[in-house]
Amino acid sequence: MTKSIMIQGAGSNVGKSMLVAGIARACVRRGFSVAPFKPQNMSNNAAVTIDGGEIGRAQALQALACGLDPLVDMNPVLLKPESEVGAQVIVQGKRFATMKARDYGKQKAKLLPPVLESFARIGQGRDLVIVEGAGSPAEVNLRAGDIANMGFAAAANVPVVLIGDIDRGGVIAQLVGTHAVLPPEDGALIKGFAINKFRGDTTLFDDGMDIIAARTNWASLGIVPWFSDAWKLPAEDVMDIASKTGGDIKIVVPRLNRIANFDDLDPLSATQGVSVEIVEAGRPLPQNADLIVIPGSKSTIADLAHFRAQGWDIDLQAHVRCGGHVLGICGGYQMLGREIIDDLGIEGPPARVKGLGLLDVATRMVPQKRLALSHARYLPTGDAVRGYEIHLGVTTGPDCARSWLSLDGRAEGAASGDGRVMGCYLHGLFAADGFRSAYLKELGKPIAAYDYAKSVEDTLDALAAHLETHMDIDRLLSIAG
Repeated sequence: MTKSIMIQGAGSNVGKSMLVAGIARACVRRGFSVAPFKPQNMSNNAAVTIDGGEIGRAQALQALACGLDPLVDMNPVLLKPESEVGAQVIVQGKRFATMKARDYGKQKAKLLPPVLESFARIGQGRDLVIVEGAGSPAEVNLRAGDIANMGFAAAANVPVVLIGDIDRGGVIAQLVGTHAVLPPEDGALIKGFAINKFRGDTTLFDDGMDIIAARTNWASLGIVPWFSDAWKLPAEDVMDIASKTGGDIKIVVPRLNRIANFDDLDPLSATQGVSVEIVEAGRPLPQNADLIVIPGSKSTIADLAHFRAQGWDIDLQAHVRCGGHVLGICGGYQMLGREIIDDLGIEGPPARVKGLGLLDVATRMVPQKRLALSHARYLPTGDAVRGYEIHLGVTTGPDCARSWLSLDGRAEGAASGDGRVMGCYLHGLFAADGFRSAYLKELGKPIAAYDYAKSVEDTLDALAAHLETHMDIDRLLSIAG
C-alpha cells in the first residue's frame, strides 16, 4: 500500500520545496520508490513534462530527486500570475482559464476532484508520495474550498508535518499560532513539526522545541541547519533569484515584473568564472557587462513597457554600440524584435507594440501555446542541447535566416548581422555543458569545464545526507499514512 506524508509550512518560503526534494532523495537512497506531489502551485517558473503539459519547476526538481521524469499529475493545478489580480489556471498540465483571484476563490473547490484523481494516479505502484503544501494552513480565511493545504490533507486523509522558518524569527509563534487558529479537525491531521534554516548551535533551541511540543502535542522531527549549498539547486520562486559575483565574465539580467522560466540562469550562476548580476527596477543596466540576457516573461508586452519605464532600452542600445552581446530567450526574444502583434488580445487589450528593434523580426501572438521537450544542436559548434519550449507567439523575419540552432530538425532562433544580438525560444540551453562553454568562449573569456547536471545530483545527495543527519526521517516515515 502506498504511504503518503504532507509537508506544510507555517508561512511562505519556509523551504518546503527543498525539504521535499531532500526527503525524497533520502528515501530513494533507502531503497523506496517515491514520487512528489503538489496539489496547487503558484509560479511562472514552469517545467514541461514528458506527457506534454506543464507543472511548477519545484516539482520537476523533486521528480529528479526521485529519479523520475516530470508528469502533469505531480502538480495538477498550477497558477501562473499574469497581473496583480489575475492568473492563468493550468489544470493537469493544460490551460483551464484565466481568472481573477476573487473568481478563482469561488471556483477552486471544483478542482478538488482532478487533484484527487492525479494524487491517486501518481501513487500507483509506489511506496511513498511526499506532498508539498502551499503558503500556510494558518490562513484559515482561505480554508473554504481549499485544495492546497488542509482541504487536500483532509480529503485525501494524508498526515501532515508542519515546518517553521527560524531564519525569519518568531518561529515559536509561527507553529504554536498555527495550532491555535486551526479548527480541531484540521489540527488533528498535523502529527509532527520541524524547524528549518537554523544558523549556529542547534542545542540553543532545545528549550524552544520542548515549548512547541508541549503547546501542540506534535512530535518533534528535528532542527535542520541552514543548507549552504541550496543555491546550487534550481530556484522556483522569483524572490530566490540572487546575484552571484566573482567571475571574469559579467552577465547582467534585468528583473522583469513577470519574469518566467528563469532556470536558464541557474547553470550560469553555478559556473566558476561567471558573475550574474540581477538588476532591479530603478537601477541602470551596467555598461561593463559582457552579456545582457533578457529572460522569459509571462506577459511580454507588459514587461516590455516595464523595461522601457526603467530606461533599460536606452542602456541596452548603449551596450550594443559599445560591442556588447545580447541574448533574448522566449519573451526576451520577442522583445528584441521590431514589433509584437497581439491583434487577438491574448495578453490584454488588442495591441501592436514597437519592440526594441535589435533584431529584424516580428512576433505575432497566437492562442495556441507551444509546449515541447526538444533536442537541439548549436550550429556553430555542433554541440548538443536539450531544453524545452513553452510560449505563445510565432516569430518571423529576415534575421531568422541567421538561425543558430537546429531544433528537432528545424531552424530556430535569430541573430543580428554581426552576431552580437541573438534570440531563441529554447529554454534550458545553458544546462548543456558543451553549449555553455562554447557560447561563453565567444565572449572572449574561456571558462573551465563544469558538469552542471552532476552538480545538481551531487547537491541533492548532499541535501539528503544533511536531512538524514538533522531530521528524524525514521519518525517521519512512521507518521506517513
